[in-house]
Amino acid sequence: MYLILQLLIIVLAFIFVEREAISAYAQSYTSAVAPVHKHTDAAKPLYSVLVSTWPVNVQDSNENFLIDIDAPLIWHECNAQWNMHDNCPSNTRCTSSVSCEEYECTHVRTSYTYQNPSCLPETNISTTMPGNWIYCTCPVNVVNPVTGSCDQALLNYDEFNLNTSDGRIVFTGLSGANPNAACAPSSSFASFPANVTGVMGFSSSPYALPFNMYYLYRNTLALCLPSKPSATGVLFFGPGPYYLLPQSNVDVRSYLSYTPLLKHPDSFGYFISVNSIVIKKRSIDVPANTTTKLSTIDPYTTLRTDIYNGVIRRFSMVTKRLRPAEPIAPFGLCYSTSTTGLKVPNIDFSLPDGKKWTVSTANSIKQVTSKVACLALVDGGATSEPAIVIGTFQFEDNFLVFDLENSTLGFSSSLIRKQTSCANFNFTLIKSPL
Repeated sequence: MYLILQLLIIVLAFIFVEREAISAYAQSYTSAVAPVHKHTDAAKPLYSVLVSTWPVNVQDSNENFLIDIDAPLIWHECNAQWNMHDNCPSNTRCTSSVSCEEYECTHVRTSYTYQNPSCLPETNISTTMPGNWIYCTCPVNVVNPVTGSCDQALLNYDEFNLNTSDGRIVFTGLSGANPNAACAPSSSFASFPANVTGVMGFSSSPYALPFNMYYLYRNTLALCLPSKPSATGVLFFGPGPYYLLPQSNVDVRSYLSYTPLLKHPDSFGYFISVNSIVIKKRSIDVPANTTTKLSTIDPYTTLRTDIYNGVIRRFSMVTKRLRPAEPIAPFGLCYSTSTTGLKVPNIDFSLPDGKKWTVSTANSIKQVTSKVACLALVDGGATSEPAIVIGTFQFEDNFLVFDLENSTLGFSSSLIRKQTSCANFNFTLIKSPL
């Protein structure tokens, strides 16, 4: 009886210690985190995130993916095979393919692939296996975000990992996701920036990365794009806190205002409502029910012609003391900077409930040459839809939080005014606390 009592005490003590350890583990990790880089060596500025992938027959398991908050599916350079361990070529990232007979193949093709007349038919590819067993793979259509053209990739079973974080630093521990993705050959990425070999979907699609993250992280995506290729921005999954140097004790969430995220037919991307655009206390009306899309692929904010013309007229009026310069495409309003740097009035996107997203000089004026700077807005045409697309130049050094559970967007406006930037996260890697 005494031995049984001792054993019971030991078991209870073990359970208590284990529960305490699990609790401490949960408190240590509040998010998953990954570095973000800006690329200027493609047809337009683009941004990538570094993610660890399934390392079959490759020495480096890390891979750079373009950040696309509109893409419904992840796709990258890899080889989808029935037996990835025995048949994988050397120095090749191999994954397991999805059969054309499986539910995922039909589901992805029906609702989550690129539909365009220029796309090839999604025809099953059959292979005769040993023993005369026929195995068929599942090609799906994807869109190249650099060229806008259609491409095909083979649906697979994949794995992606990000380091864990407490919002201040990075731990060696990993948080993984196992979504269906797709494999494409290296030729599909010829138009991509150097060393970028994939597209990471961060949309609301069930096949994008957010939906497939660990349940404590999956409902919140935080994104902070750097303004220079030499700087490293940051991406988080998880509700926070988030910290940027030098204010190591200031949670970036304290800088945020919030506005509803809207759904749009035929898109898994993110949309908001803009009521008007305000420049130096004068409003440029935005027609009712105008759609405003957020994009990590479009480099500059694009406005439908009727909205664009109103903004250009007002901005020209409030900057008439600045010396004009001949416009440089794709911009329509430019200034000479041969003698001094520019400081211009803010542009405010007026949002529901009295909120405003302020675009200050750093996010409104693009230095195009050493002597010319331009207003970084583009005329999208008379019939462009969505009427407003907020592009990445206006995102740079702004902290954005996509709360997918509550359908809200948190936005900081420029972090420069807070004496910090997207390049100020501490990526020093330390051993996980447990």
